Amino acid sequence: MTPIQVVGIGLDGREGLSPKLLPVIDQAAVLVGSPRHLSYFPDGLAETWVLGDLKVTLNRLREWLDAAKPGIAVVLASGDPLFFGLGRLLLEHLPAESLTFHPHLSAVQLAFSRLKLPWQGATLISAHGRSTEELTAALRRGDPLIAVLTDPTHNPAALGHLILALGLPYHYRLAVCENLGDDTETIHSLTPETVVGKSFAPLNVVVLQRHHEALLDTENLPLIGLPDRAFATFSDRPGLITKRDIRIQILADLDPRPGQIIWDIGAGTGSVSVEINRLCPTAQVYAVEKTAAGHGLIQQNQRRLGNTNLHPIYGAAPDALAALPDPDRIFIGGSGGHLGEILDRCAQRLRPQGRIVLALATLEHTGTVLAWAGGTADNPFSWQIELRQIQVQQGVRVGSLTRWQPLTPITLITLNRP
Repeated sequence: MTPIQVVGIGLDGREGLSPKLLPVIDQAAVLVGSPRHLSYFPDGLAETWVLGDLKVTLNRLREWLDAAKPGIAVVLASGDPLFFGLGRLLLEHLPAESLTFHPHLSAVQLAFSRLKLPWQGATLISAHGRSTEELTAALRRGDPLIAVLTDPTHNPAALGHLILALGLPYHYRLAVCENLGDDTETIHSLTPETVVGKSFAPLNVVVLQRHHEALLDTENLPLIGLPDRAFATFSDRPGLITKRDIRIQILADLDPRPGQIIWDIGAGTGSVSVEINRLCPTAQVYAVEKTAAGHGLIQQNQRRLGNTNLHPIYGAAPDALAALPDPDRIFIGGSGGHLGEILDRCAQRLRPQGRIVLALATLEHTGTVLAWAGGTADNPFSWQIELRQIQVQQGVRVGSLTRWQPLTPITLITLNRP
């Protein structure tokens, strides 16, 4: 038997351990654990070390190991010691061959079993003593199932604040699972709005489950700058939408007018087309999208948020542009690898005093547009070029404080035809 046995334990204490593990603990020369863990074994003969200062305890274990004293040391840890637990630190400070691990059911396993949710594809995050960066990234990706180990700062209410502050284009429900494995175990089903202001037992796990879009109050939406959550989005890529702050600037740069013909190329979910349609209801807006899923989303968002002057067009540019009327304004949000060809076709068709606006996320595409706008044999026009880079940062709560979380910078290029 290796000299250090690491035993996972739950809130049911000694009663939750297998009969094979109890003799291991009972024969220990040294028993290490938190006051709660040690309280489960009040009658043992082992020397007990309270797990307080981790560095002190780890050094003490190394010294005990180096002294080669008889007997074994048992370290008690919550749940599975190798799942965001003490096991990692033990392996960093002590030889692996001196350690044996006996995992108990983790709080996350218990949470998913109580909720009756398969969890092999879940995103597992510990916010215990850590920042919320990993959780923020998972939320922005729209991961469908996220389990979060909390702490007093990153508690369920703080997670609700974070979700609300991010203004996500989809919805999450929260299951707050308290005191799992104990007689006081409780499961709460909440939303980001309803969890704010509530307090829970210190030992809790939060499971976030992304849901299909909620009912939308279309009567109280703003004229421009619709919240991202107002739009139906791709189920596998829910964050793939032109964000609200960027859309507002696109509208300003595009300067759409009533009665104009407007092309939205690479329209995705149609969020920009919908905004144009609402701002200029008499303009004829053609939302061109090459994917069937995107085309379906544009139709869905047009029915819910727009009017019949928004026309979803299924096809790939530049070929899909041939049948459309000549435009006064063009927005290019996606090019499918054909940016130069699309720009050539747009230059041929754009009406006098027309305008093209592009939203670009890469340096390569920015370079392509600027080189093209400089003039070639195929593009003899002299374009008036405006460049704008937008870096949006959102304030998110971290416990009782607020900090900035940045979004991807976007370059907007406006090309004005003289």
